[in-house]
Amino acid sequence: MALADLAAAAHALSPQAVNLLDAGSLLSAFGALGVAVVLFAETGLLVGFFLPGDSLLFTAGLLCVPDNHGPVHLSLPQVLSAAVAGALLGAQTGYLLGRRGGRALLARSRSRKLHEGAAKAEELLDRYGHAKAIVLARFVPIVRTVLNPMTGALGVPSRVFTLWQVVGGLAWTVGLVLAGYALGSSVPNVDRYLLPIVALVVLVSLTPLVVEVIRRRGSRTSNGGSH
Repeated sequence: MALADLAAAAHALSPQAVNLLDAGSLLSAFGALGVAVVLFAETGLLVGFFLPGDSLLFTAGLLCVPDNHGPVHLSLPQVLSAAVAGALLGAQTGYLLGRRGGRALLARSRSRKLHEGAAKAEELLDRYGHAKAIVLARFVPIVRTVLNPMTGALGVPSRVFTLWQVVGGLAWTVGLVLAGYALGSSVPNVDRYLLPIVALVVLVSLTPLVVEVIRRRGSRTSNGGSH
């Protein structure tokens, strides 16, 4: 299915019927503003861990290509500005929420994925230190949602957090948007392959979590065999 067909179908949706898990639907309904809102929720609010940040950024970059003549065409400067603003403000909000009771908020959640993400976030902070962990977390789904409040709850200095969340936020948002834009600009009729490309982006973004699960299972097996 061509990008024009996908966009036309999504554009026909009313805002009330938008699929929050589908990047194309979100962008068709809300444009660059949707990018800012989604990234703010995903990085600043614990309820936003399920939102498609990686695929949204990449797809938005594709839709900024000038040769895209479909119903949905986005402005690259607007998308970049919205992405950076949403990601940076969201992370700072998450940090402040953590300072005011992040562990209590997390404890009230019944989401297994959220608690697993919190455990991974703490592990990243312990293993890599504040700076590296804050930057790396931007590229790991779920972890980027919980690490910000976790850093606040753990008392990471605000100057340290702000500096490195800005570095990580810029690398993540600008990198993925420009990657989508570059691919769309260099590959003719790339819109025909939008769904497989987005699926690949999601798969790559989930790779760190899969590797971690495999590593933990291998570690448990080794420990079990040593007794």
